[in-house]
Amino acid sequence: MKNIDYAHHIEADDISPIKDHVLVQDMNFQAPVTKGGVFLPNDDGESSGIRPRWAKVHAVGPEQKEINVGEWALVDHGRWTRGILVKKPNGSELVLRRVDFKDILGVSDKPTNTY
Repeated sequence: MKNIDYAHHIEADDISPIKDHVLVQDMNFQAPVTKGGVFLPNDDGESSGIRPRWAKVHAVGPEQKEINVGEWALVDHGRWTRGILVKKPNGSELVLRRVDFKDILGVSDKPTNTY
């Protein structure tokens, strides 16, 4: 993992969200590249960095019936929490973020370009 300042560092085997909340992982913050290979800067301080992001669903709350673990969710821009670095007992690390169901624009079997 990169040396990034996460909101929290915790050690846990697993975490479950409450109500209809969704925990996601693998959110992509890299700058997109078009099919022709053109690099699109991540953020110009105004609009180019403002876009929804794909994230893999890690866990769903008990009241959530519409989204399943393992799907990719398209999350509205800025509608995620800061990352929580979870250190598992086996030594692996995982960055989780919470999103509200109302901020998920759609789901897919795999992430796609959002520009």
